[in-house]
Amino acid sequence: MTPADLSLTVLHAVRRAVGDGALRAETAVPERVKVERPRPGGRGDYATSAALQLAGPAGMPARRVAEILQARLAQAPGIAAVEITGPGFLNFTLRGDSHAQLVARVREQGWRYGHGRALDGQVLHYREPREARAAVVVRAVARLQSAQGARTRITDAADGIRLTPVPVPVTYDVDALGPDAAHWALLRPAAHDRALAADDVLPQTEANGLFAVRYAHARAAALLRNAAQLGFGAAYEQDVDAPRLLTAIGDHPAVLEAAARHRAPDRVARHLEATADAFLGFQHTVLPVGDEKPSAAHRSRLALAEAAGTVLAGGLALLGISAPDYL
Repeated sequence: MTPADLSLTVLHAVRRAVGDGALRAETAVPERVKVERPRPGGRGDYATSAALQLAGPAGMPARRVAEILQARLAQAPGIAAVEITGPGFLNFTLRGDSHAQLVARVREQGWRYGHGRALDGQVLHYREPREARAAVVVRAVARLQSAQGARTRITDAADGIRLTPVPVPVTYDVDALGPDAAHWALLRPAAHDRALAADDVLPQTEANGLFAVRYAHARAAALLRNAAQLGFGAAYEQDVDAPRLLTAIGDHPAVLEAAARHRAPDRVARHLEATADAFLGFQHTVLPVGDEKPSAAHRSRLALAEAAGTVLAGGLALLGISAPDYL
């Protein structure tokens, strides 16, 4: 992990902390985070004073900001340890094998990558909604929370939890969209925003988030088929220079947990868009070109592409949307 990669990783942690409410929403998210070698007496490979810079806008002590960021950085790819020193400096010890471990974990766990036990033991009963959008949101929230260990149930009981996203107008034809487009149209906006229109979810272009995510998944599947035809398979044998994609894949468990806790499936949809965008910028490097022979670099990139496709498929499944291998 380079200093630029680490800076981007810290910035992602800041954005997640603001997004899930751990830091005040009005906190000014910086355009970049400076990381540098620790000063004499410091620890680890690199350090940042980001927590000190955010303390004022966040309205809390710098060490508390550092603790919030530390929790979101401890499992990030490439980082072996995060320590807090002094008034709130974050010190990083890097490791070289974490990307391989991340890819191996995704390939081993499949669609269950990112599922966890954060809500283990919680029993949550939701009231069966009659409005179309609320019904889709309730089921998506139940799937997300079940994936984090909660026991969820949707009933007609009057004391069940009620979710009330902005309803769709009576003229909104949910059935005409088809199930996949309808789920995306109703789940992609936050609950307080209006559902997407047909023109936003039906065009077969990358400007349509649903198409971009499903297309990225289909491209990952196609790369695996093409590689098999060329006589090689996926194996993460050497590190791949794809920090945006590796960060997106590494963020997936935290995004699923936050979406479950906050009953916000829109967070998953936005994360899938970011993952798809990173993958589509990376995909052209996977296969050999011309007379080039398949090498460890190609096998490693293919393994990363497979992991990206797995994340996209698993995230779509939690939203109740299919992930076809062909588009």
